[in-house]
Amino acid sequence: MKLSPMFVIGAALVAVWGLVAVCAPLLATHDPYTIDFQAILLPPGAGHWFGTDNVGRDIYSRVIYGSRLALYIGLLGVIAPMIIGMVIGLLAGYFGGWVETIAMRILDITVPFPFFVLVLSIVAVLGPGIENYFIALALVGWVGYARLARAEAIVLRQSEFVLAARTMGFSHGYILLRHVLPNALSPIVVYVMTDVTLVILFGAALGFLGMGVSPPAAEWGVMIAVGQTYISTAWWISFFPGLAMVLIGIGFALIGDGLARMLRIER
Repeated sequence: MKLSPMFVIGAALVAVWGLVAVCAPLLATHDPYTIDFQAILLPPGAGHWFGTDNVGRDIYSRVIYGSRLALYIGLLGVIAPMIIGMVIGLLAGYFGGWVETIAMRILDITVPFPFFVLVLSIVAVLGPGIENYFIALALVGWVGYARLARAEAIVLRQSEFVLAARTMGFSHGYILLRHVLPNALSPIVVYVMTDVTLVILFGAALGFLGMGVSPPAAEWGVMIAVGQTYISTAWWISFFPGLAMVLIGIGFALIGDGLARMLRIER
């Protein structure tokens, strides 16, 4: 398989952010939570590379530590929706009948509502916090995975190797795990990369709205929310966490696009 340049660039960006997250204590120049009233709203310079915020905290160090939360939210937030969606989609596509009918009716109820509105509504009911954000993602984020898994299962259940396995008397569970699931993973993996980006962005949006990670956590959405008040006089408070969010999002998006191109070429 020939590596796509987009995949390589995206993987490099994500790898850099992963290294930054792991080595945050070594890369940070200040304690991200230390308040210094003598260094309030300092512009980027030698002492503070990205400047300081409204209570004198170092923006560079907070961006570095914020990468940990961003990757934690993005990578952990897709696990439950992916598992739930794959199980529902594979069962619906493989068995058809009443199983597919029930799954499709649930999908029909969920799809018309904007994803972020549903997540925001659930978090508003449960209360702010990362844990409740993950619960909201698990409740509504599985839909995309279910549709992909169902479409793949419908095609695979008529394939020769699945029909041969049925003829040989293998159980449905064995066929699903051994034959259908591995061959249905390709589009789902591509979708995961895009979904990680959305989960990170939505998590930051909740932080911006005060419904995600609570201050004084070094979280990019929270930092942008703080900086909006000073956007005309201290642009750096919002700019650098926003730039970090864009770069990590581009990384995962390029991985997804590169994988899609590579898998299409492979086929």
